[in-house]
Amino acid sequence: MNMFRAALLVLACASTPLAFAQWQWVDKDGRKVFSDQPPPASVPADKVLKRPGNRPAPAEPEPVAAAASAPKAAAASMPKVTGKDKELEEKKKAVAAAEAEKKKQQEEEHAKARAENCTRARQAKATLDSGVRLTVTNAKGEREIMDDASRNAEARRLQSIIDKDCKAA
Repeated sequence: MNMFRAALLVLACASTPLAFAQWQWVDKDGRKVFSDQPPPASVPADKVLKRPGNRPAPAEPEPVAAAASAPKAAAASMPKVTGKDKELEEKKKAVAAAEAEKKKQQEEEHAKARAENCTRARQAKATLDSGVRLTVTNAKGEREIMDDASRNAEARRLQSIIDKDCKAA
Protein backbone atom coordinates (compact mmCIF):
# COMPACT_ATOMS: atom_id res chain seq x y z
CA MET A 1 0.00 0.00 0.00
CA ASN A 2 2.87 2.39 0.81
CA MET A 3 4.47 1.67 -2.57
CA PHE A 4 1.21 2.57 -4.27
CA ARG A 5 1.02 5.89 -2.41
CA ALA A 6 4.65 6.69 -3.19
CA ALA A 7 4.12 5.93 -6.88
CA LEU A 8 1.00 8.05 -6.93
CA LEU A 9 2.89 10.95 -5.30
CA VAL A 10 5.75 10.71 -7.82
CA LEU A 11 3.26 10.61 -10.69
CA ALA A 12 1.40 13.67 -9.36
CA CYS A 13 4.64 15.64 -8.97
CA ALA A 14 5.85 14.67 -12.44
CA SER A 15 2.61 15.69 -14.17
CA THR A 16 2.37 19.12 -12.51
CA PRO A 17 4.49 20.99 -15.11
CA LEU A 18 2.08 19.81 -17.79
CA ALA A 19 -0.66 21.77 -16.07
CA PHE A 20 1.36 24.96 -16.46
CA ALA A 21 1.41 24.74 -20.25
CA GLN A 22 0.85 28.32 -21.33
CA TRP A 23 0.86 29.96 -24.71
CA GLN A 24 1.38 33.70 -25.04
CA TRP A 25 1.11 35.72 -28.24
CA VAL A 26 0.27 39.18 -29.56
CA ASP A 27 -3.02 39.36 -31.45
CA LYS A 28 -3.82 41.53 -34.47
CA ASP A 29 -4.84 44.46 -32.22
CA GLY A 30 -1.50 44.42 -30.39
CA ARG A 31 -2.85 42.92 -27.13
CA LYS A 32 -1.14 40.05 -25.35
CA VAL A 33 -3.18 36.85 -25.25
CA PHE A 34 -2.59 34.09 -22.68
CA SER A 35 -4.05 30.64 -23.26
CA ASP A 36 -3.57 26.94 -22.66
CA GLN A 37 -4.43 26.38 -26.34
CA PRO A 38 -2.04 27.16 -29.21
CA PRO A 39 -2.73 30.35 -31.16
CA PRO A 40 -4.82 30.19 -34.31
CA ALA A 41 -3.07 29.57 -37.62
CA SER A 42 -3.55 33.23 -38.59
CA VAL A 43 -1.05 34.34 -35.91
CA PRO A 44 2.48 34.51 -37.37
CA ALA A 45 5.25 32.63 -35.55
CA ASP A 46 7.12 35.83 -34.68
CA LYS A 47 4.07 37.04 -32.69
CA VAL A 48 4.16 33.97 -30.40
CA LEU A 49 5.99 35.08 -27.26
CA LYS A 50 5.88 31.92 -25.14
CA ARG A 51 5.28 28.25 -25.78
CA PRO A 52 4.69 25.48 -23.25
CA GLY A 53 7.91 23.92 -21.97
CA ASN A 54 9.94 26.89 -23.33
CA ARG A 55 10.26 25.19 -26.70
CA PRO A 56 12.01 27.36 -29.29
CA ALA A 57 10.07 28.67 -32.23
CA PRO A 58 10.25 26.51 -35.35
CA ALA A 59 12.83 27.93 -37.72
CA GLU A 60 11.41 29.10 -41.01
CA PRO A 61 13.85 29.86 -43.82
CA GLU A 62 13.49 33.34 -45.26
CA PRO A 63 14.41 34.25 -48.79
CA VAL A 64 17.29 36.71 -49.14
CA ALA A 65 15.19 39.30 -51.01
CA ALA A 66 12.47 39.15 -48.36
CA ALA A 67 15.06 39.52 -45.58
CA ALA A 68 16.08 42.97 -46.85
CA SER A 69 12.49 44.26 -46.94
CA ALA A 70 11.42 42.45 -43.74
CA PRO A 71 12.19 45.31 -41.32
CA LYS A 72 10.15 47.75 -43.39
CA ALA A 73 7.27 45.28 -43.79
CA ALA A 74 7.41 44.37 -40.10
CA ALA A 75 7.32 48.03 -39.11
CA ALA A 76 4.38 48.67 -41.43
CA SER A 77 2.39 45.68 -40.14
CA MET A 78 3.09 46.38 -36.46
CA PRO A 79 0.16 47.97 -34.65
CA LYS A 80 0.67 51.50 -33.44
CA VAL A 81 0.62 51.53 -29.68
CA THR A 82 -0.99 54.68 -28.32
CA GLY A 83 -1.31 53.54 -24.73
CA LYS A 84 -5.08 54.04 -24.85
CA ASP A 85 -7.83 51.54 -25.46
CA LYS A 86 -10.50 53.16 -27.62
CA GLU A 87 -13.31 50.92 -26.39
CA LEU A 88 -12.35 51.55 -22.77
CA GLU A 89 -12.22 55.31 -23.34
CA GLU A 90 -15.66 55.23 -25.01
CA LYS A 91 -17.11 53.20 -22.14
CA LYS A 92 -15.62 55.63 -19.61
CA LYS A 93 -17.13 58.57 -21.48
CA ALA A 94 -20.53 56.84 -21.62
CA VAL A 95 -20.43 56.09 -17.88
CA ALA A 96 -19.40 59.67 -17.10
CA ALA A 97 -22.21 61.02 -19.29
CA ALA A 98 -24.74 58.72 -17.59
CA GLU A 99 -23.56 59.82 -14.15
CA ALA A 100 -23.77 63.48 -15.17
CA GLU A 101 -27.29 62.94 -16.50
CA LYS A 102 -28.32 61.15 -13.29
CA LYS A 103 -26.86 63.94 -11.16
CA LYS A 104 -28.61 66.58 -13.27
CA GLN A 105 -31.92 64.73 -12.91
CA GLN A 106 -31.48 64.49 -9.13
CA GLU A 107 -30.70 68.21 -8.95
CA GLU A 108 -33.83 68.99 -10.99
CA GLU A 109 -35.97 66.83 -8.67
CA HIS A 110 -34.42 68.53 -5.64
CA ALA A 111 -35.09 71.98 -7.12
CA LYS A 112 -38.70 70.97 -7.87
CA ALA A 113 -39.20 69.78 -4.27
CA ARG A 114 -37.70 73.01 -2.91
CA ALA A 115 -40.01 75.08 -5.11
CA GLU A 116 -43.03 73.08 -3.90
CA ASN A 117 -41.93 73.51 -0.25
CA CYS A 118 -41.53 77.23 -0.85
CA THR A 119 -45.02 77.55 -2.33
CA ARG A 120 -46.61 75.60 0.53
CA ALA A 121 -44.72 77.58 3.18
CA ARG A 122 -45.76 80.91 1.62
CA GLN A 123 -49.40 79.80 1.50
CA ALA A 124 -49.33 78.66 5.12
CA LYS A 125 -47.60 81.91 6.18
CA ALA A 126 -50.23 83.95 4.34
CA THR A 127 -52.99 81.99 6.11
CA LEU A 128 -51.25 82.45 9.45
CA ASP A 129 -50.75 86.20 8.89
CA SER A 130 -54.38 86.71 7.84
CA GLY A 131 -55.47 86.59 11.49
CA VAL A 132 -58.07 83.86 10.98
CA ARG A 133 -58.52 81.51 13.90
CA LEU A 134 -56.63 78.31 13.28
CA THR A 135 -57.03 74.99 14.99
CA VAL A 136 -54.50 72.30 15.63
CA THR A 137 -54.96 68.71 16.72
CA ASN A 138 -53.30 67.78 20.00
CA ALA A 139 -51.81 64.41 21.00
CA LYS A 140 -55.23 63.13 22.15
CA GLY A 141 -56.77 63.92 18.76
CA GLU A 142 -58.76 66.90 20.09
CA ARG A 143 -59.00 70.19 18.20
CA GLU A 144 -57.55 73.22 19.95
CA ILE A 145 -57.49 76.84 18.87
CA MET A 146 -53.94 78.02 18.23
CA ASP A 147 -52.78 80.52 20.88
CA ASP A 148 -50.43 83.47 20.28
CA ALA A 149 -47.28 81.62 21.41
CA SER A 150 -47.84 78.65 19.10
CA ARG A 151 -48.90 81.04 16.30
CA ASN A 152 -45.58 82.95 16.67
CA ALA A 153 -43.59 79.69 16.80
CA GLU A 154 -45.31 78.46 13.65
CA ALA A 155 -44.69 81.81 11.93
CA ARG A 156 -40.94 81.56 12.75
CA ARG A 157 -40.81 77.97 11.47
CA LEU A 158 -42.55 78.90 8.22
CA GLN A 159 -40.31 81.94 7.77
CA SER A 160 -37.19 79.78 8.16
CA ILE A 161 -38.53 77.40 5.49
CA ILE A 162 -39.23 80.34 3.19
CA ASP A 163 -35.75 81.77 3.80
CA LYS A 164 -34.12 78.40 3.08
CA ASP A 165 -36.18 77.12 0.13
CA CYS A 166 -37.22 80.34 -1.60
CA LYS A 167 -33.71 81.79 -2.16
CA ALA A 168 -33.18 80.46 -5.65
CA ALA A 169 -36.84 80.56 -6.64
